[in-house]
Amino acid sequence: MITKLDHSSGSVIGYKFTGAIGREDYAVLVPEMQTLVDQYGSVQLLCDLTDFTSERPSAWWDDLQFGHEFHKKISKMAVVGGGMEKVIAELGKPYAQEVKYFPDEDSAWTWLEG
Repeated sequence: MITKLDHSSGSVIGYKFTGAIGREDYAVLVPEMQTLVDQYGSVQLLCDLTDFTSERPSAWWDDLQFGHEFHKKISKMAVVGGGMEKVIAELGKPYAQEVKYFPDEDSAWTWLEG
């Protein structure tokens, strides 16, 4: 499941990824991102992967399409988590202009909003 974080404001948006992510999650995420891009031109995205376990194979195509569609429209992407997320941050480079790993949300929000 993907849940929008309450701290989101303007072009700075955050999501918590919980459990296994599927196509149905991208069906919500993509339109929300497109609305923000249409409104602001680009976004700063926080991905909290602390409780993320996997991505279902049915969502792989949607994930690739998301990266292709929004790469130039996500100016910063902060990846939050406890360890393995450092690797995911490296893999996330095709999804945003700048990607950084953070061990906590507070420092990620500070970087995105700065």
